Amino acid sequence: MDTEHVNYGLSAASAEEKTPIEETPNPLPRAVLRLSTTMLLDGEWRFALDAHDAGLRECWYLGRDYEHVATWPGSVEMHLAEARGQSDPARWHDQVVAWYEREFTLPEQGEPASQSMYQLTFGACGYETRVWLNGRQLRTVEGEDVHYGEYTSFSFELHADLLRPVNRLTVRVADTMDAETPRGKQESHVYKRGGIWYQTYTGAVRSVWLELVERNRLRSRVGVVSLVEDRLVRFNLTTRIHDPGQYTLRLQVFDRHHGPDTGAEPLASSDFPLRLEAGQKQQRVVLEVPEAELWSPEAPNLYRLVAQLIDHDGYAAQIEARFGLRKIEARGRYVYLNNQPIYLDGILYQPGTATFEEIQRHFHAMRELGCNLVRVHIAGVDPRIYQLADELGLLLWVEVPSPHTSTPRSRQNHYAELQRMLALLETHPSIVIWSLYNEDWGAQDIASNPATRRYIIDTYHYMHIEHPQFLVVDNDGWQHVSWEGRLKSDLLTAHLYTPALDRWRELLDQLIAGQMEGVAAFPLVVGDPFFFRHQVPLIVSEWGGFGFPDYGGPQDAAARTEQIRQFKHELRQRPIAGDVYTQATNIEDERNGLIDPHTGALSVPAGLLNSRVTPEPPQDPPLPAV
Repeated sequence: MDTEHVNYGLSAASAEEKTPIEETPNPLPRAVLRLSTTMLLDGEWRFALDAHDAGLRECWYLGRDYEHVATWPGSVEMHLAEARGQSDPARWHDQVVAWYEREFTLPEQGEPASQSMYQLTFGACGYETRVWLNGRQLRTVEGEDVHYGEYTSFSFELHADLLRPVNRLTVRVADTMDAETPRGKQESHVYKRGGIWYQTYTGAVRSVWLELVERNRLRSRVGVVSLVEDRLVRFNLTTRIHDPGQYTLRLQVFDRHHGPDTGAEPLASSDFPLRLEAGQKQQRVVLEVPEAELWSPEAPNLYRLVAQLIDHDGYAAQIEARFGLRKIEARGRYVYLNNQPIYLDGILYQPGTATFEEIQRHFHAMRELGCNLVRVHIAGVDPRIYQLADELGLLLWVEVPSPHTSTPRSRQNHYAELQRMLALLETHPSIVIWSLYNEDWGAQDIASNPATRRYIIDTYHYMHIEHPQFLVVDNDGWQHVSWEGRLKSDLLTAHLYTPALDRWRELLDQLIAGQMEGVAAFPLVVGDPFFFRHQVPLIVSEWGGFGFPDYGGPQDAAARTEQIRQFKHELRQRPIAGDVYTQATNIEDERNGLIDPHTGALSVPAGLLNSRVTPEPPQDPPLPAV
């Protein structure tokens, strides 16, 4: 890699931690790379609890004495506990407001300074975040004075008139138990901590970093849609322009291990002339990669995209991303990957507060169990989890963290969260399924409220038009929406929990026979009548849970292993397209995991969940020699 490239003009002060890209492929929680180095602002911050929400009135951002220190990233619950001298995370029951502050030395800016600017990025923080630099409030690149959401990244451009040699960064974080905000399985005013509802984990949960970016550039988001039959790839890129004019968008595709820095020739390349105005714009372009091999769990083939935005002087602002060509379809009773039927051997995964190192162990263990699908359950997670799945060849089923009540405002918040997630996750071939809701959390009136069903139908149609690379589930588990007899879900999913094998067989038979009531906890379909005739794949998207008292089943590992084998056998005897076992690791009160949450060790035999491979029949032992 050419380290003399002007994008390498950011040099960190000795007191800061610098993360060169050439040494660590992607240390930051994002999918797209830049040629710049980054200055992490993680570490010790000053911290104060604003118990009476007085900080805005009293202008704390202009300067104050902070009573405590806190380590960023980390949850506000742990920071509150540490400030109180407690070892366990502190619980709050209505509202929490906390302030963080630190100084950083401005790194030297390389030439040409006229073409670059500093950008500050929060990997995630929330639910409500305000940021000040030297007492001046910042606005996000999207123009927000207040950023809402706690699961995805957001950025601020730092203009020269705001910067000093030493800068003071102030952050106010606020959250409530508001049931109208996307919460996933964190407790709220509606669902209290205990059982399947977890303690909140909010606030400063991802890294913060400073980097030098071009004034006119491609943003760190790349959408990928493959047309595998023709080896065509549609790339959706986002431009950010301060100086209107004529630009050239240049795309080059390389083998994953090679690129322009190695002197390799691209596998495909094309230029696209663009006239760009000031502001932000999405642009879709298509590139043919005729010799590309497809991505699948058996062969997770990845390629390297180098995208450059070149101005009229020939200056190139560059980003890179890994991508793969793959196609997912729900056709008749089966799911097809790259035009081949595939059975989904899935497992439910709730990483909770696991570190990325622990998540890596979990993913390797899930693959060792024989899974080809991981359902990342209704949570915001470190985005590197998706890259890991790309590399390992694990299919992912992701879900929007749900609100806990159904109102016009909760639907508005839900849609905004979906948009934030999609903007950053479209790159990954591993992501194949999206759930809008789970078990009607946040859509409890789905059976009785036409407005709730209309929102789900409209969002389902939107996903099909704008994001055709995904399968979409409207409300996973039960109460799918039918409109004029058409299911507004690509999969008919059911959550079936019973520890009794005979009852399990009965439920599966009722499911495949098209019985819509009495199978799951609620009717499988709401709206107008839907008549199942094997025209949509059936997925048992939650089952098992053996070891969790609410679901029954054995505590003993050997008995659990045998029960899982028996239940999986029954699934594969029927025209079912896939299943998702509950679950990968223990989390809080749910003690039903098959993987040690810290070490990644299995408590059951490897390959237990792999029903795609028929085991060889046992061989008779050789006769003794005579």
